[in-house]
Amino acid sequence: MQYFVTGATGFIGKRLVKRLLARRGSVVHFLLREESAAKLPDLLAYWGVSKARAIPVYGDLTSRKLGVAADVVKGLKGQIDYLYHLAAVYDLGADEESQVAVNIEGTRSMVEFAQAVEARHVHHVSSIAAAGLYEGVFREDMFDEAENLDHPYFMTKHESEKIVRQECKRPWTVYRPALVVGDSTTGEMDKVDGPYYFFKLIQRMRQILPPWMPSVGLEGGRINIVPVDFVVNALDHLSHKVTKGQGCYHLVDPQGYRVGDVLDIFSKAAHAPKMNLFINAALLGFIPRSVKKGLMALAPVRRIRNAVMKDLGLPDDMFTFINYPTRFDCRETEAALKGSGIACPDLNDYAWRLWDYWERHLDPDLFIDRSLKGATGGKVVLVTGGSSGIGLAAAIKFAEAGAVTLICARDSEKLNAAVAEIKSHAGKGAQVHAFACDIAEEEGAASLIRWCTEEFGGVDFLINNAGRSIRRAIESSYDRFHDFERTMQLNYFGCLRVTMGLLPGMAAKKSGHVVNISSIGVLTNAPRFSAYVASKAALDAWTRCASSEFADTGVTFTTINMPLVRTPMIAPTKIYNNVPTLSPEEAAEMIAQACTAKPVRIATRLGMTGQLLHAVAPRIAQIVMNTTFRMFPDSDAAKGEKGGKGGLSPEAVALQQMMRGIHF
Repeated sequence: MQYFVTGATGFIGKRLVKRLLARRGSVVHFLLREESAAKLPDLLAYWGVSKARAIPVYGDLTSRKLGVAADVVKGLKGQIDYLYHLAAVYDLGADEESQVAVNIEGTRSMVEFAQAVEARHVHHVSSIAAAGLYEGVFREDMFDEAENLDHPYFMTKHESEKIVRQECKRPWTVYRPALVVGDSTTGEMDKVDGPYYFFKLIQRMRQILPPWMPSVGLEGGRINIVPVDFVVNALDHLSHKVTKGQGCYHLVDPQGYRVGDVLDIFSKAAHAPKMNLFINAALLGFIPRSVKKGLMALAPVRRIRNAVMKDLGLPDDMFTFINYPTRFDCRETEAALKGSGIACPDLNDYAWRLWDYWERHLDPDLFIDRSLKGATGGKVVLVTGGSSGIGLAAAIKFAEAGAVTLICARDSEKLNAAVAEIKSHAGKGAQVHAFACDIAEEEGAASLIRWCTEEFGGVDFLINNAGRSIRRAIESSYDRFHDFERTMQLNYFGCLRVTMGLLPGMAAKKSGHVVNISSIGVLTNAPRFSAYVASKAALDAWTRCASSEFADTGVTFTTINMPLVRTPMIAPTKIYNNVPTLSPEEAAEMIAQACTAKPVRIATRLGMTGQLLHAVAPRIAQIVMNTTFRMFPDSDAAKGEKGGKGGLSPEAVALQQMMRGIHF
């Protein structure tokens, strides 16, 4: 048996050729573009045969008679038993011109070739898209009834099938696969398409919400999904069983699923929150088209929509098909497959394999350089307060990543020691520079900005880490107004002086990232830290304003609501000696994440829970925080005492263990 296959390098075609070559004595001729000749060794290795059985025929789908040389056409005349036409554009996002060229003109070219070589039978792989957006059940004997073919993909698949039906003089059979996903046994898939578009959204939900929390899903029309192995097995079996032409088979899942069910199945496979409440997408149909058009004419609406679609990797017209109205009858296919053992598996049984393969091989995040070296290598990074604690740990990471690392602090001796320590980790070739100044003073901040600008041409990353914390109850601070002034001078005004001095350079380059080290206390409104939290809250508010103003300039901002970290800053508070805290290295890892992913905010779940509690149940939040306030005493330093033991009650220790990272 001799076969000819177009689209043999594609996802379905490659597997079909392997299946055909498994038949004893079979020879497969397959169309291959000259510029794709380099793929041949890998194809032959995948199929496990030599060129004697898998024979490349060089040509071009969009040329007359597939662009195959006349002598080759003459040599194949009368030799081809079955011709399989799989070459097509299967991408909803492809432009109309390319879809017309490949799907329509390519099919016409295939028909000319089939007649030239006198192929015994043409097997045309169409798609359920040929039915358009048909309202109701589309049977295998239906074609002209297709409706709502406005989308280029639907139109070109319908027109290509029409060419086979009307122009092909050889016996033909049409196959309409449903939406093809990965292999049901291995999960293998070659691209993100169809339901895979929603995988990133499901993944985000899993990252944000605990698995037990119910979530809201989107309900819509029916979606028919089939795994590639079923399509290939059915196509192979049916094409060798059919004895006469002009038939059609629907390679679909007889069951079919609603969109909401599909989302829920994949959410379960991903261990994401279960979707318990669904919003019917049909409700969107009640919004007048003029209203939708008017909203999309607004620049903010367009930008938000485009940003969300890009972030989730969704094509522009994805939601056009949410209310897909068509169901497909497949009685002829089921009758022809009866007794073969070939049947479409239940999506619930193999969804986890599809998810696992996507997350290991196709997740777009896998192809983004998320390394600190990729983000900051060769870039200028300024870390304020870089002589100890979080700043020093972060500076070590930046230097190891190949950044030009600048650190500043007040103490020259500590800075010199820090430079030596950083180079001991990153190597002597590391570019590490230090500048002694006090950014709480106007002249100190100005001198730092001049140094960064004149010596290094500005900075690419600014880490506002320098800060001062005071743990003292308000009732102990009535005569200590300077506590509030000095925290504000450094934590707020100092950061602003440095940031606003360096922002013009970033804006001019249309590139730059500012990381502000805030506090979990801003989210939880931690008692005893009113001076510290107020200064950090002011910085957070300024950052939100600045990030909105600079959103279209290439300059971005990240706020880190840092949990409690074991640094020299908390040393005076002896009760922290026996409570769980983050290490400086763990805190530095959060800063690295801020520089690589550039999120708007980084916060722990506990911090976000505290913020949510204050938003939805402020009275309860006050009671919780007041209880902790009374449970944890002022430090000896706050009371002006020395040498105290700073002990905690067993109840307080238990609470601190439960709420790791919160300031008490």
